[in-house]
Amino acid sequence: MSTYRIRSGDTLSGLAARFHTSVSALAKANNIKNPNLIIAGKTLRVPGQDGDKFEGGKTGGKKGTGGSKGTGGSTGGGKVDQGPSKVGNIKVTPEMRKLAEAGKRAAQGMGGYNSQGLCATGVSRAIQNAFGFKVWGNGNQIDNNLPRDKFKQIDIPLSEALKIPGLVLTWERTSSAAGQKYGHTAITTGDGKSSTSDFIERNTLAAGGRSGLKIFLPIL
Repeated sequence: MSTYRIRSGDTLSGLAARFHTSVSALAKANNIKNPNLIIAGKTLRVPGQDGDKFEGGKTGGKKGTGGSKGTGGSTGGGKVDQGPSKVGNIKVTPEMRKLAEAGKRAAQGMGGYNSQGLCATGVSRAIQNAFGFKVWGNGNQIDNNLPRDKFKQIDIPLSEALKIPGLVLTWERTSSAAGQKYGHTAITTGDGKSSTSDFIERNTLAAGGRSGLKIFLPIL
């Protein structure tokens, strides 16, 4: 059993997904009667984890430090601060982390780990929740509708993009019938594998049959 200090913007469903457990298990371990209400600053007991402190994927070690999948440092004003400050040549900003967290919450609130066929809705909802504006269009239209004063297209491999939180991915086509027409879009979580839209895709690198990838970096 490990512990985690609840941060502003955390939800029990989001933490359950992060720690690979369930909402009911967290609620039971912490005697939480209302799973929709958790308080920032309180300590959450995390079942099934080893170590005294759990910081977003790392256990033990110095408080406030973490690896590429961990969380560390302090937070203020509701901003999320986790993982490395730079990946390759890309500086990871608080705004990018905010979008990554908004993407996780949107996905958890829609399909969880199961696609609902509403990828653009999930991405648009995350952008609106993170930055206050909405982006219209389906999966292969969002790339043209992202404000260019707020997003910049970058040219990096998908494998590198997935290590960076808060990037917007768009594909012109996927292997499904709907994907051939509408494409796909998602937001990177920064863990090197997963991305979010209307659901959490555990291994985006393993998803075959996609073409026309574009990657966009928030520059707010």
